Amino acid sequence: MHQSLVIIPTYNEKENIERILRAVMTLPNPYEVLVVDDNSPDGTRTIIERLQTEFEGKIHLLKRAGKQGLGTAYIDGFKWALEGKYDYIFE
Repeated sequence: MHQSLVIIPTYNEKENIERILRAVMTLPNPYEVLVVDDNSPDGTRTIIERLQTEFEGKIHLLKRAGKQGLGTAYIDGFKWALEGKYDYIFE
């Protein structure tokens, strides 16, 4: 089976992140998710970490030191995915 990864950059997404992650986890094809968080001060990271325990091994978190922008979030996410040998990478 092919491994597929969805990259989701976040900054202050506490209102949306749980709904988005649960939607991806219920898709018919198995996906893993990499959330690239830019040190969200609103608690986004706490929500992701809680969901990581529920969906063990399916949700990954790349913690970045601060707000570095969407473009570099995707670049860091793609580098992470390529190191992980994923067959398909979605954004």
